[in-house]
Amino acid sequence: MRRRLVIFDSTLREGAQLPESLLLIEERVAIAAMLERLNVDVIEAGFAGASREGFLSVQAVSRVVKKAVVCSLCRPLKDDVDTAVEALSQARRGRIHIFLAAADPVLRNRPNMSRSQVLQQAVVAVEYARSKCADIQITIKDAGQTEQGFLIKLLSAVIQAGASTVILSDPSGHCLPEEMGALVRDVRERVRELDRVVLGVHVRDDLGLALASTIAAIDAGVQQVECTINGVGDGFGICALEGLVNALKVRQDYFAFVRTDINEEFFLEANRLVARALGTRVPRLYAAAVR
Repeated sequence: MRRRLVIFDSTLREGAQLPESLLLIEERVAIAAMLERLNVDVIEAGFAGASREGFLSVQAVSRVVKKAVVCSLCRPLKDDVDTAVEALSQARRGRIHIFLAAADPVLRNRPNMSRSQVLQQAVVAVEYARSKCADIQITIKDAGQTEQGFLIKLLSAVIQAGASTVILSDPSGHCLPEEMGALVRDVRERVRELDRVVLGVHVRDDLGLALASTIAAIDAGVQQVECTINGVGDGFGICALEGLVNALKVRQDYFAFVRTDINEEFFLEANRLVARALGTRVPRLYAAAVR
């Protein structure tokens, strides 16, 4: 049986981080409607607790989306969770997405935060979010640079606390594809609780490896991937949805074990809509891929 990939689209949140981005609410709603036409599974509508703009984005998208899960990013803070819950109150299906830094290089710059404190913070945040919302996603930032024993312990703890999706994030695009694949396989082998949750990846494109690393993670067994239209995002962006879908289609001889439910016929229209709203261009690679 072919494994269906969960497509988590972060165009709205990642796009809002671009220096030139001035997305109006009506543009956010139009992009969300286009993402529904594409048939993505999860729409990350914004970061409700970060700004009034983020709150209004999540709220507006929640009102209009009919099929997809609508998601808000959160820090592991009760105030952030409460704000996200309020913004998502009109969503037919809402998700709280908590992000957490646990890598040693980060902790060395935060002398008042030990591994045990990070673990406790994560568990408390997930438990609290789970008391407010049934669908909780937690992202471990710099998972490839987190000591693997601690990473395994942390993942087990947040799953037991109520997380339904766990994400291995490479926010600097630091991991090589081989390293990302090995990380996913190691986690799948060592975290016993993974059989009851969804495992996914989020990869930035700073070294031009986001697509390759995402594909390596799929090959290693992840069930969810995070993408954006045109690969937009802070810095060099993240994995492009159209690039990923095209790669899986072109090499379906290899990827016969996996599928998406994406409606490719709307890609070109989506490329142009996002580029116009963000004041960017459709990358030539993706424009060619969807013709």
